Amino acid sequence: MNKGAISQFIEKYYLHFNAAALVDAAKDYEKQLEKGNKMLVSLAGAMSTAELGKIFAEMIRQDKVQIISCTGANLEEDVMNLVAHSHYKRVPNYRDLTPKEEWELLEGGLNRVTDTCIPEEEAFRRIQEHIYKIWKEADDKGERYLPHEYLYKLLLSGVLEEYYEIDLKDSWMYAAAEKNLPIIVPGWEDSTLGNIFASYVIKGELKASTMKSGIEYMTFLADWYTENANTGIGFFQIGGGIAGDFPICVVPMLYQDLERTDTPFWSYFCQISDSTTSYGSYSGAVPNEKITWGKLDIDTPKHIIESDATIVAPLIFAYLLDM
Repeated sequence: MNKGAISQFIEKYYLHFNAAALVDAAKDYEKQLEKGNKMLVSLAGAMSTAELGKIFAEMIRQDKVQIISCTGANLEEDVMNLVAHSHYKRVPNYRDLTPKEEWELLEGGLNRVTDTCIPEEEAFRRIQEHIYKIWKEADDKGERYLPHEYLYKLLLSGVLEEYYEIDLKDSWMYAAAEKNLPIIVPGWEDSTLGNIFASYVIKGELKASTMKSGIEYMTFLADWYTENANTGIGFFQIGGGIAGDFPICVVPMLYQDLERTDTPFWSYFCQISDSTTSYGSYSGAVPNEKITWGKLDIDTPKHIIESDATIVAPLIFAYLLDM
């Protein structure tokens, strides 16, 4: 397929430094897919609140990502944007806010993420009523699911349809739910829904065991990686943190701890990050450091794009979608 205007633009003008790294990473991602390799995409930061779903959902629909690792915040915030978009408040002058002005946002039920405020009542509480019923039903039946599986049930049930405020095709979570795409959500407990679930456990209304744990995410990922690594699995990391740290470790775990020495390394690696290398900074570590940890091979295509992921990721996805 011929490349579209955006792809042609970056190929013509993105020739050096981080711009060239962006193009190289996009082309190597494309080569992975052409080989029949699968790709894991990890989402850190607040990429869902940044409305990455507008393009990431299409990546999912076109089978250009086969598994996702994301923070609990990114998991829930795509759904929150789906049901409460008109109530979000943008604060372009967020750098100038005083503590008093920040307090006023809190009192107004607006939780700020950089320049965007998430409306607590319309976003969190609108979902809470319905997700609790799904948690409770599983709890009563003695059933257990992973955090993302409960949200899949919520989205596919249709109970949120009356609240939709954006085009459904712009929700990456809905696109993932339709495909039942595997998602890894390490550290889900520190998300808003994780906190809400914990509150029900404290009140004795739900059992903690009704929610499957991070260890169960790791064992699921180990099985998935083993089943799919015959051709190769690439790793495309947006930002840093646990969304990337957790899943990339599955390879050395399989190789070293389970002694499955035929386990292939990740077949591709790219990270978009503005973190700098410092004392013990994993997010800022150069990709070659991962060779020493048994995650990447000597010949694994490795890219690091030191830039803003909200700018870079949509451009790479646009290239892959022939836009």
